[in-house]
Amino acid sequence: MVVLIADKMAPQVLGSVQSLGCTLVAEPALKEGSLQERLATLNPDVLIVRSTKVKAEHIDGAPGLALIIRAGAGVNTIDLQRASARGVYVANCPGKNAAAVAELTMGHMLNVDRRIADNVAALRAGRWEKKSFAKGARGLRGRTIGIIGMGAIGREVATRAQAFGMAVVAFDPVLDEKTAAGLGLVAKPSMVEVAAASDVLTVHVGLNEHTRGMIDRDVLGALPEGATFINTSRGPVVDEEALVWAVQTRGLKAGLDVFCGEPPADGEWSTPLAALPGVYGTHHIGASTEEASEAVGDEVLRILKSFMQSGAVPNCVNLATRTEATHLLVVRHADQVGVLAQVLDTLRRAEINVQEMKNIVFEGSVAASAHIHISTAPTEDLLSDIQALEHVFAAELKSLE
Repeated sequence: MVVLIADKMAPQVLGSVQSLGCTLVAEPALKEGSLQERLATLNPDVLIVRSTKVKAEHIDGAPGLALIIRAGAGVNTIDLQRASARGVYVANCPGKNAAAVAELTMGHMLNVDRRIADNVAALRAGRWEKKSFAKGARGLRGRTIGIIGMGAIGREVATRAQAFGMAVVAFDPVLDEKTAAGLGLVAKPSMVEVAAASDVLTVHVGLNEHTRGMIDRDVLGALPEGATFINTSRGPVVDEEALVWAVQTRGLKAGLDVFCGEPPADGEWSTPLAALPGVYGTHHIGASTEEASEAVGDEVLRILKSFMQSGAVPNCVNLATRTEATHLLVVRHADQVGVLAQVLDTLRRAEINVQEMKNIVFEGSVAASAHIHISTAPTEDLLSDIQALEHVFAAELKSLE
């Protein structure tokens, strides 16, 4: 199996991939055209990336590609639609950088409140400004933090905020009152209601068609004047024009690790947000700790090992949650060569498409039971034809609707 790694990975990944018996090609500088060229010439079975974008042309150029592993949580940098159309698995590593992102979130909260970055800048410029910096800090103890998105990162933030003596309110479509109570927080029915109850609002969601621009003027406008907004998830989940409005007209302060239109590489770049007083930015470094890198690396190896040994892909994000199958055909048969081929050929001749199939072998490898999800119900005559096949014991049809 040929594995191409097109990003920097934790040190343990390279050696472990080779120990699995793979042919490893590690070229972390591959991007865009160079990645497309390398995929075409190498035609790997597995592609492992972190921040590198994987587009349709990359997937099309490697017909042997079977699995893409994103060494991180988000998969918005990968063309999932094209991967699905080509039957390429896409897996990610959710939750493995949760602690690192939560730590940076808390760092932003402390910095916004105490203006730590401004203190440092003044000292480096040779100025002592205690009188100025001693004013305006509200402190975190006794304040309320609102969390939008209660996945792994949101929960890590909640735990740390509670340790700082903060009350926690949260919104997540799947967060119910019982679960919230178990976490020591209060669930709110909407993002606006969370914002209205918060001194600090932080967002922890993936970027998709449902979350793009979700933090809008309604949400930001519901925050109390002078409140703090933190974003360490993805830039486009926030309407940046609305955030500029909130900072300029409502005195909001912000700690941002992510922005819209982030550049693909280091160099000159600017955003109007970074120039606003009370806005503090970092360079999308939320997951950039050794601890997170090692945890993600271990998960990458777990996914790869599972795929190699059994074909199963943990954390696969592009499998259909529901197929077009309308019926389940259960065929009990002798565990012999060619029996299933006859069953499938019978379905093919009737133009019945197989959506999913699992063949369960009984102890002793004498008999097996094939569970075949099909798109159309076979006729009674066709079912009889299947039952009449040599080495078929019985065939049963069940409706899935």
